[in-house]
Amino acid sequence: MTDKNTANHLKSLKKYTPARIGVGRTGTRPLTKDFLSFRTDHAAAVDAVYGEVSSKLIKELDLFSVETCYETKDHYLKRPDKGRILSEEAKTIIKEKCTLNPQVQIVVSDGLSASAIDENILDVYPALLDSLSMYGLNIGTPFFVKGGRVACMDDIGEILAPEAFILLIGERPGLVCAHSLSAYMCYQPKKGMKESDRMVISNIHRSGTPAIEAAAHMGTLISKMLDQKKSGVDLVV
Repeated sequence: MTDKNTANHLKSLKKYTPARIGVGRTGTRPLTKDFLSFRTDHAAAVDAVYGEVSSKLIKELDLFSVETCYETKDHYLKRPDKGRILSEEAKTIIKEKCTLNPQVQIVVSDGLSASAIDENILDVYPALLDSLSMYGLNIGTPFFVKGGRVACMDDIGEILAPEAFILLIGERPGLVCAHSLSAYMCYQPKKGMKESDRMVISNIHRSGTPAIEAAAHMGTLISKMLDQKKSGVDLVV
């Protein structure tokens, strides 16, 4: 293959992926522009993990905030199990402020990317409320969980006993996108729930799954969960 053919082939491949392919090198080193781009994306990923969701944003969404047993960000990264358990204070606040046995419970959590919430939640959250409303579904009392992991759904489910649950949570950042949001859903969450009973719509961000499309799909899936009284691999979609 000639250099010209190689360049054309790489150009064609790059149309289909944001991955770093065919970046070239000078001697044994990467090109300066590519090295700087890598360092920039790495810094964005670190900032996403160690950042904090804007308190102004949480207030704007009219959410109250509780915490898991994560203690510190470093502890959160080393002990994922702590992010799955609510603090005793959080349990008390949720019991005081939330509607019990809601048809649909929505929770927002920073997870592994605070910037995912900062970048996407104002697009996703209102669209999700509209989608659920179109199906005539009743929503419980939404709130924010700091230091949450996906399975914190189960601890919350034990307290509120919702029929269906939606957790909007920041995804683990990569070097292509540091602000990707996921929506995890399940029917009647409880401790010991199998991962195969959960469903997820991932890569929600402006260069991935559009917010409105994701919210519409969430509404459809939740409606089917309530009709079929099941979720995950058992749900007929």
